[in-house]
Amino acid sequence: MTNPKRHIHVNAFNMNCVGHIHHGLWTHPRDQSTRYNTLQYWTDIAQVLERGLFDSLFIADVVGYYDVYQGGVDLTLREGIQLPVNNPWLLVSAMAAVTQHLGFGVTATVGAHSPYTFARDVSTLDQLTHGRIGWNIVTGYVDSGTRGLGQGGLAEHDSRYDRADDFLDLSYKLWEGSWEDGAVIADKARRIHALPDKVHAVSHQGPFYRANAIHMSAPSPQRTPLLFQAGTSARGLRFAGQHAEGIFIGARTPEAARDASRKLRQAAVDAGRRPEDIKIYVGVAVVPGRTEAEARAKYAEYLSHASPEGGLAHFAASTGVDFAKYGLDEPIPFGTTNAIQSAAQAAQQQGLTTRRKLLEQFSLGSRYTTIVGDASQVADELERWIDVGEIDGFNLTRIVVPETWEDFATLVVPELQSRGRYRTQYAEGTLRQKLFGQGDRLPDSHPAARARRLGNAPAQAAGTEPAEHRSTDQRSEAHA
Repeated sequence: MTNPKRHIHVNAFNMNCVGHIHHGLWTHPRDQSTRYNTLQYWTDIAQVLERGLFDSLFIADVVGYYDVYQGGVDLTLREGIQLPVNNPWLLVSAMAAVTQHLGFGVTATVGAHSPYTFARDVSTLDQLTHGRIGWNIVTGYVDSGTRGLGQGGLAEHDSRYDRADDFLDLSYKLWEGSWEDGAVIADKARRIHALPDKVHAVSHQGPFYRANAIHMSAPSPQRTPLLFQAGTSARGLRFAGQHAEGIFIGARTPEAARDASRKLRQAAVDAGRRPEDIKIYVGVAVVPGRTEAEARAKYAEYLSHASPEGGLAHFAASTGVDFAKYGLDEPIPFGTTNAIQSAAQAAQQQGLTTRRKLLEQFSLGSRYTTIVGDASQVADELERWIDVGEIDGFNLTRIVVPETWEDFATLVVPELQSRGRYRTQYAEGTLRQKLFGQGDRLPDSHPAARARRLGNAPAQAAGTEPAEHRSTDQRSEAHA
């Protein structure tokens, strides 16, 4: 039976662009998202989220742009539909500098990176943030990105996951196996920074990647970042069960979320892991008010700025279907595409098979479930999703920035806290320790553990940090 007092986990869901999920809302007079290309925009958001005790800022990304709808990018550019879009990884250091606990789940597309250099990027940020980095693993789904990368087009759906498996196998060897615990001693008197016999070249001969090299970075607090993933196609489900710790699903009802959650937890068991080794998040929008009437008025105000057609253009890229080719009430044959298979399947299951029905679904510029009401009503609905849906938390989409997250922190969080459903302070330790409470590193049941050397300790005790993860000054203070 679900524990009624389980804490609800919440990530803020954002992207380094003007229009992310709720298209058209950048035109709202209180929205600040046109400032996305300034550091203060991001540091202000990070501080709002930390005050609200959010788990992390989950930053989406796409390599490429949306050119399926109407066969081009005119609407994408006019409406700011995730274009222009900047690099999300370059934001983290600035936000980490103004926060102490907030985690960062950052998206990177496998096909756009080399495992050898990407592993160093991640280790660097995990060190600088004291273990607050998560990686949202995506395999890509737009042809425009592959053309920009000089490739002939998007690889077949399942083969993209095969590549991701190989990418991770090599990354695990670098993060987990190249440097032993205790390799870095930083002994000034003896002029020894690292012990050569505790640093090892890793060898990898995979179907997509090859390497024979030492990881360029010393171990970070988590070694492997917290691993996020989204995708519930049959192949995506198997990939998630093997690798993911945080899984982002789309669901229109708690019952649909429960079905997906049970499949995902079974996939983890099938991969030799435990059901509790994963946290499952559903994307939602929340419009709270001090009264229900205030919330309804705010929602109506938001609707007046939304772009349903912008949402449809975004969805066209997700499914690979140009909906502009069909009349308002003409049946849409989704078929099987090479894009996000689960998105097309979900639309068909929900009966969203005409352009009119899709536009109605995207009234707020998005297909996400929207919860509107006073704090008590919102909390009731969030609890229902958690308990009926057997999920762990939510990716809270932005509608108006930063108002969406300020309202949630001010109105909803205290209500959830009063019910014992939300943390009242952050736990110490890394992002992984905060979420699972079982140490900074991946458990032995995770496939990454196979890359460890005998001398590498498993997960650390709560709130502890291996000596080699601290700076020289920190080690001096520890010995003083």
